[in-house]
Amino acid sequence: MYSLLLHGQRRFVDLQKWPSFIVSLNLSRNAASSSASGVSHGLKGKNFTVSYLVDSLSFTPKLAESISKKVTFDDKSHPDSVLNLFRTHGFTDSQISTIITAYPLLLTADAEKSIGPKLQLLLSRGASPSELTETISKVPRILSKDRSLTVYYDFVKEVIEADKKSTSTLCLPKRGKQENKIRNISALRELGMPQRMLFPLLISNRPHICGKERFQESLKKVVEMGFDPTTPRFLEALRIVMGMNNETVQEKVNVYKRLGFTADDILVMFKRFPIFLALSEKKITRSFETMKKCGVLEDEELRSVVKMFPQCLGFSEENILNSVETFLGLGFSRDEIAMMVKRLPASIGYAGETVKKKIEFVVKEMSWPLRAVALFPQVLGLSMEKRIVPRCNVIKALISKGLIKSELLPPLSSALVCTDQDFLKRYVRKHDEDEEFVAELMAIFTGETRTNK
Repeated sequence: MYSLLLHGQRRFVDLQKWPSFIVSLNLSRNAASSSASGVSHGLKGKNFTVSYLVDSLSFTPKLAESISKKVTFDDKSHPDSVLNLFRTHGFTDSQISTIITAYPLLLTADAEKSIGPKLQLLLSRGASPSELTETISKVPRILSKDRSLTVYYDFVKEVIEADKKSTSTLCLPKRGKQENKIRNISALRELGMPQRMLFPLLISNRPHICGKERFQESLKKVVEMGFDPTTPRFLEALRIVMGMNNETVQEKVNVYKRLGFTADDILVMFKRFPIFLALSEKKITRSFETMKKCGVLEDEELRSVVKMFPQCLGFSEENILNSVETFLGLGFSRDEIAMMVKRLPASIGYAGETVKKKIEFVVKEMSWPLRAVALFPQVLGLSMEKRIVPRCNVIKALISKGLIKSELLPPLSSALVCTDQDFLKRYVRKHDEDEEFVAELMAIFTGETRTNK
C-alpha cells in the first residue's frame, strides 16, 4: 500500500504539494567448417561495419565499435543509399550522425522502398525540409513506424515548436491507438520532463506509458512521493508503481519491516532505487542475510548501508561473499572493510578480479599504502583506463623529474578522486613556466602520443 510509503513524508516532500562413423565424421567436419565460416563472416562484417562508420561518418573507432554490436553489414550498397537519401533531403552531416547513432538499423534498410516513401509522405503533408530534418533527427525511430508515422511525427513536431515558444498546451489526437500514449507523454511534458526522455517513450510499447486511468493514478502517486520528473528515476518509479498492486506493495513493505526498516526508511530507499521494491522476498532476505553473515557490519550499520545504497540488495550472494574474501585476501582488516563499505556501499559487490587489478596497481606499482585505499574506497569505482592509469602516469612523470618525492605521494583524494579540473590545476598547470613539459604532461594525461616536428 503506497500510503505506507507516503506515511511520514509530508514533512520533507512538497508536492509542489505530486546432429555409421564416416557419415557422422563428415557431418562434424562440415559443421565445424560452417561454424568457422560463420564466425569468420561475422568478424568480417563487424570489421567492415566499423571501418565504414569511421570513413563515411567520421565516427570515432570506439563509437563505431559500439554501433557494430547493434548492426553489421559487409557491403556498402545499402548504407550508401541511406546516407545519400538523407543528404538529398537536406539532412546535415551532424544530423545524419545523430540519426545513425540513435537508430543504426536504418543503415540496412531499403532506402528506395522503405525510408524514401516515408520522407516523401511527410513532405507531401506540408512538412518543410528544415522541419523534416529537425523532427526526424530528434526521433529517428519513428521511421520504423508505418500507420502511426504521421501521428507520431506531428506530435514530435508540435512538442518541438511548443518548447521553442515555451507553450505548455498541445493539440492531442482525439482517437486512435496512439491517443493514450500521446496523452500520457503530454502529461509528463507538463510536469517538466525534457525531450530527451519524452521522445524515446513515443516509440516504446511498454505498458506503463500506454495505460489510461491506471497511468493517471500512478503518476499522481509518483509525484506525491517527490520524484523529480526531469530524471530517469521518475520513469523507473512510474513503471514500478503501475506494475504493482497495493497488496503486492504491502507484502514488500512488510518484508523490509521484518528486516528492521521503518516506513520512512522504505520511502527513502524507494526514492533512491525504485526497482528495489520489485525484488522478490527471497532475493531481498538472501542478500541482506548474506551481507549480515559476512561479519563486517553490525545490524544497524548494515541497515544504514542498505538505506544509503539499496542497489546492493540486487547483488548475488556469490558476488557479495567473493568481494569480502577478496578484500581479506588483499590484506584489509574487517574493520577496514567495514569502513570501506560504509563509505562506498557499492564496493561490497565489486568483482574480485577488478578489485585485485586496481589494488595491485595503486598499492604495489604506485606504492600508496593499503590504508589509503580503505580511507578513500572511491578509487575502486574509478576506471583503470580512463582515470587511474593516466593520472598515475602523470604522477610518475613528476617523480622522474624530482617534482614529487616517491616516498611522499599525494593523498589518493588529491590525485585520483578529485575532478579532472582540480587534478590538472594541482599537477600540470602549476608548471606553466615550462610549456614543453606541460605539453608532455597533457599528452600523458589524455593518452595522446606526441610527435616531435
